[in-house]
Amino acid sequence: MRLSRIKALRLCATAVVSCLSLAVAVTLHAQTPTGSLRGVVQDSRGARIASADVEVQAVGSSVKREAVANNEGEFRIENLLPGPYRVVVNAIGFGEVKSEVAVVVSSVRDLTVTMKPSAVAETVNVEAQPSAVTMQPVDLASAVHQTAINQHDLQELPLAARSFANIAFLAPGTEPVEPSDPTKARITAVSTGGSSGLNNELSVDGGDNSDDWIGGFLQNFSPDAIQEFAMRTAQEDADTGGTTAGSVVITTRRGNNVWHGNAAFYDRQSALNARFPIENPAPNPKQPFSRQNYIGAIGGPMVKDKLWFFSSLEYVHENASIAYSPASSAQFDSLAQIAGDGLIPGVSSIAVPANVPIPFRDYISSIRFDWAQSTRSQWFLRTSSDSYLTHNALVQQATLPSTGLTTHNNYFNTVISNTYAFSPTWLGTFVFDASELHLTQSRNSDLGFALAFPFSSTTLTVSGFETFGDNQFATPITLFPSLRNQQKYQFRYDVTRASGRHGIKFGINFIHEPVLSGAFPGNQETLYSLPNNPTFYTANATNLQQFPIDFAAGAATTAASDGSFSQSVQRLALYAEDSWRVTPRLTLNYGLRYQASFGLLNASGRSQLDNPAFITLQALGIPLENSAPHDDRRQFAPRLGFAYSVGNGGSTVIRGGFGMFYNDLAQNGWAPAFQAVNMPPQPCTNPTTTPSPGCVTSGTLIDSNYKTPYAIHVTGGVQHAFNANWMLSADYTHEQGNHGYRAYPYDSGSLNNAFAPSVTLFKSDNRSSYNALMLHLQGNMTKRFNLVANYTLSKAQTWGCVLGELFDYVNGVCNPLNAFGPGDYGPSGEDVTQRFVLAGTVNLPGGFEVSTITQLESARPFTITTADNSHRISVNGVPTSLDEFRGTPYIQADLRVSRPFNFHDRWSVIPFFELFNLFNRNNPGANYVASVAALPVPAAEAQSGNVSHICLDYPTCAKLQAVTSLNQLAIPAGGLGDFFGPGTTVGIPFAAQIGARITF
Repeated sequence: MRLSRIKALRLCATAVVSCLSLAVAVTLHAQTPTGSLRGVVQDSRGARIASADVEVQAVGSSVKREAVANNEGEFRIENLLPGPYRVVVNAIGFGEVKSEVAVVVSSVRDLTVTMKPSAVAETVNVEAQPSAVTMQPVDLASAVHQTAINQHDLQELPLAARSFANIAFLAPGTEPVEPSDPTKARITAVSTGGSSGLNNELSVDGGDNSDDWIGGFLQNFSPDAIQEFAMRTAQEDADTGGTTAGSVVITTRRGNNVWHGNAAFYDRQSALNARFPIENPAPNPKQPFSRQNYIGAIGGPMVKDKLWFFSSLEYVHENASIAYSPASSAQFDSLAQIAGDGLIPGVSSIAVPANVPIPFRDYISSIRFDWAQSTRSQWFLRTSSDSYLTHNALVQQATLPSTGLTTHNNYFNTVISNTYAFSPTWLGTFVFDASELHLTQSRNSDLGFALAFPFSSTTLTVSGFETFGDNQFATPITLFPSLRNQQKYQFRYDVTRASGRHGIKFGINFIHEPVLSGAFPGNQETLYSLPNNPTFYTANATNLQQFPIDFAAGAATTAASDGSFSQSVQRLALYAEDSWRVTPRLTLNYGLRYQASFGLLNASGRSQLDNPAFITLQALGIPLENSAPHDDRRQFAPRLGFAYSVGNGGSTVIRGGFGMFYNDLAQNGWAPAFQAVNMPPQPCTNPTTTPSPGCVTSGTLIDSNYKTPYAIHVTGGVQHAFNANWMLSADYTHEQGNHGYRAYPYDSGSLNNAFAPSVTLFKSDNRSSYNALMLHLQGNMTKRFNLVANYTLSKAQTWGCVLGELFDYVNGVCNPLNAFGPGDYGPSGEDVTQRFVLAGTVNLPGGFEVSTITQLESARPFTITTADNSHRISVNGVPTSLDEFRGTPYIQADLRVSRPFNFHDRWSVIPFFELFNLFNRNNPGANYVASVAALPVPAAEAQSGNVSHICLDYPTCAKLQAVTSLNQLAIPAGGLGDFFGPGTTVGIPFAAQIGARITF
């Protein structure tokens, strides 16, 4: 089953002012969490001034950089940490010019410095305004599609789950999606390019922070620890890899010579939350809920002008719960009666609570030290951690506490970096990054079996399956590791040469992951699937006598196995790029990236030649695979982009670009193949005899002709500023996916051998496409309001059987002998045809500020599968195609009302009130019943996979209604956000939150 959709976000960029002798424009540009200044020095007539001295110093710090303008009067200064800087320009015969400018993360800021022939120094003050997307100027030099956000934006906009990425949805081309999986329940995912977000890359302070097994972001960071971040949706430069769609570049907050910090408190209570009508409908008891966030951050000088620190801590104290409905309690009471009668072996009694608490505790911390060793050399050390604990995870409305888990996640990350200026034009940056993930999930019960009744397995909660007993991770949505370990060490060195017209950059990036491992439950388990609910068996003595018969008939036992998997992977990348200002109007950005992985397809030190499924096929003489897969090291990725400024005013720019992007991520799909080689292989002596040493009846293989998936990005657009306050842009993006992953299920029939094992073969032959037209309007009326509006018209398509995702999921094929068959091409799970976002702040009388993020999007698609989840259903004898069903349009408005109180110059107290899903709209997204077994249809039709009727009195099905529209089969299911952790899904009901923030 597809992971669904969450979390609303917002993106914003930087202040820009033109004032007398200084004109400023921003170009978002690089992967590293720094920015750059690029400028021209001229006189009042526009003639260039050569050899002017340019000095740039960070405000509140001793960090200083220098440059000299070339013969064309052009200069460039690279690798500046985001923040305010004081620029001083001197030239013989001209008065000194001073100004303050703001450098934005992953950006190049263009300056035009106009000097006057005077002996008197001239000061031009450019006020540093809070960053907002509504003040983002025309981009004059880059083809990268991105938007930047600073710390002010993260604090001022309503964030339902206080995730830093919730703001990213303001970037055109992004969509909300669920967190990537329950092993990272509170880590945000952001969809770009019609994908699920697991193929996006994340870097923090220059260090890689991507999950290389499941995909997506690895570690969570408190918004109060982040200085700025850039959300890039397409066409990154050559220094970026490990993505086929977008990337996020983060820089953390740091100290300076002025003490600064903040403290905040957020509070949510069930009294201010509406019901979730799918999982907690009236008149059921309302689910108790409370959550508090406690935040503190402080930074300042340890040694003035030399050594600074910044530290932050956020603690989340959440008490969620499941309140059982009378219907569920009645079933549980009957089950307890069956156990009391001694009909369940080894279980004499079953406790039935009124509700189940689901406490969640999270500690997110970060500390950073910055050291100015000299004017040439600067260092920083940053260490961050995220540790959270959840009890009774996965317990749902129709499942007892025995089916739950205790989940404990620990993430640690450390970055050491040095920037050294060899000369005013040559700069080197070294980064060492170390990260570790350790996750454990332990079951609430360890009975060795579980009971599944119809009222649980067909409940509208997507994760419901087992009613009582062990959580066996048996359903498609609960098949996740119970143990995960990941250790990653990164060594990176980047060299930049900044001249007037060129910004040359090249570097090497090496990642060593000695530990990329985990385990699925491998103990022997028995699942007893009962055809009737407990109340049926306790209705009378005759039915009760039927229980032992159904109990024995419904048993399915799995054999004990080694559920562990282990990899040791190395990744190497080399790149070179240049940003060349060919003329004052035309800038070319071009580069080449090479990357390769080592050990990606081996497990536990063994190749797939030791896979028992491979050995069995060889013994049978079936030439499905004749060799082991090997790493694909032909990953050459060119990048080319241009920006052309129309006219002399710099108010209109035309841009375009082309790039190739590689990303090898499928370990989560290949886990059975990795597990298969754990034990030393035995020769398969006689495949026609069962059992036979070394021979297997089923298995998983990886295709020997493995290719690394890649995407081709082609983009183009135009941007126009009507004046200093209003700007409109239109951009087109085409992303062509190649070599995506797919699973081919072979059996004895398709292999043309009666003794052939059932084999799932993973190939990299899928294709996909994403096309989007993105319109962006921003406006700013000083002291009144600012706004940003995005409209995206897009189409994302791929091949698949029951799942349609781009790159980051393993799609399956229905027929391995006709892998590109009719109906197998359709929209991806994140195919949102139209999406509109409106965000902004209105200043009201009395000092009140009202901010909003409002999202509207058309319905997302989903597929309804047959009972065994192997094919799509038919309706009235007509087979359905991939993702042919559509849910309901998504509409959600979030609102924040605040009233700042300022005192003592730098101190502010800001009480606020936040409202999420203001109109309490039911937004299931694509969370719909996706299996015919869970639909209210006659049993015979569910079994055949051909649906013609809906039961009006399910499960009796005495009253039937003919199916005349596919919409009749669209039944909302429980939100996956609730499955991952209460309160994390975008489709939450109305909720209110109060709090206060103190800043200084």
